[in-house]
Parts: sequence; C-alpha cells; structure tokens
Amino acid sequence: MLKVDHLNVYYGVIHAIKNVSFEVNQGEIVALIGANGAGKTSIMHAVSGLVKPKSGIISFMGEDITKLHAHKIIARKLAQVPEGRRIFAQLTVQDNLEMGAYLRTDNKINEDLEKVYQRFPRLKERRNQLAGTLSGGEQQMLAMGRALMSKPTLLLLDEPSMGLSPILVNEIFDIIKSINKDGVTVLLVEQNANKALSIADRAYVLETGNVIVSGKAADVANDSKVREAYLG
Repeated sequence: MLKVDHLNVYYGVIHAIKNVSFEVNQGEIVALIGANGAGKTSIMHAVSGLVKPKSGIISFMGEDITKLHAHKIIARKLAQVPEGRRIFAQLTVQDNLEMGAYLRTDNKINEDLEKVYQRFPRLKERRNQLAGTLSGGEQQMLAMGRALMSKPTLLLLDEPSMGLSPILVNEIFDIIKSINKDGVTVLLVEQNANKALSIADRAYVLETGNVIVSGKAADVANDSKVREAYLG
C-alpha cells in the first residue's frame, strides 16, 4: 500500500532522514518508534507532502507520490493527524469536521459525519462549541475525526497520545484499533512505545534518522536493545 524507498530528508545542512526504507501493507497498523529527534515526524511530513525529500521514492497504491503537493495526496485517500492536533481553534467542532471533507464531491458527507459522531459521542455533544475550548483529549478526537472525514484508506497518526492522561491514552488507542478494524490502514508515530507495540502488527525503530530495528511488533518489543532504550 505504502512503500518508502531510500528516503533522504534535509533541513538545510542537517541530514534528518538517512536512506530510510519501510512499507505498510493494507490492513496493518505499523508503528514508527524512537526518541525525540529520531526523525519520525519528518518521515510523516514527507509521506503527506509537507516536506520534499532530497532523494528517495514514496509510492502509495503503486503510484509515485514523492513530488505531489499535500492536497493531491489527501485526494488519493491518505490523511494525516498531525502532532499537536492542529485543529481550527476559532471554528466549531462541526466546522472542523466538515473541513476534513473539503475535497469530497460525493453525497455521503452527512452520513460520514454522523459516523464520526457515533465514534466520538463527546464531539456530538459539543458540535456547536468552538474547537479551541475543548480539552486535550477532545481535541485529539476532533483531529482524528477531521481526518476520517476525508475517507482515508491510510491514516497517518503523529503522537496521538501526547499530553493526555493515562485513561485518555487507553481510550485513544482503543479508538485506533477500532478504526483499523473498520478497514483503515494505520501508520502510527508514537513515543509511548509500549502502547504502540501493543496494537501494531509491525514496527520500525528510528534512531538519528536511521532504521535500526524492524520486524513484527512482538519481536521488536522483545528485542533487548529496544527494551532497554524505549520500553523501560
């Protein structure tokens, strides 16, 4: 479904991503884990068209999307939930969700809006509330709901548990599993390695822009170096 081949990303003279290759197969949850500065978000931004790679190829559903602009990538049903949520604080909850469907021309937008409200009942209760007044957990749900309104086949989730209480972290990860069960493939960037590996099918471990370990999530979780560095 998604294949990243020898990706290199620079910020000026800083070589942030160094020949990274990985793939995500349809139906999977694939986790990218690593410390701050490892390059996880840079990879997500490159895949979603927000950062242009120096070299390498990113293909989605067999099409080279390396040089496509972000809005054209979204139109191909690949959506990102960014780190820090990035909701439209001065718009209502419902306006934010409808913004997620801005490229759609089909007649099922209202139907999908109701599906999002079924998945996130708290958003329905607050549909006319300004998004900036929501709690952190509610804003994360809104960011996820907004992305789902684009009807993605692949959902990129960047640090969905950041800043949330342990109870809300568990709830968000349960939601990620349910989204995947409903047929959406997930690429998950997450500092909470234990939680990420507990729901992922496969995982890649990044360190200073390089993939240092990869494999089935259970095998990665049992890797002694990974356990010492990231799992405690």
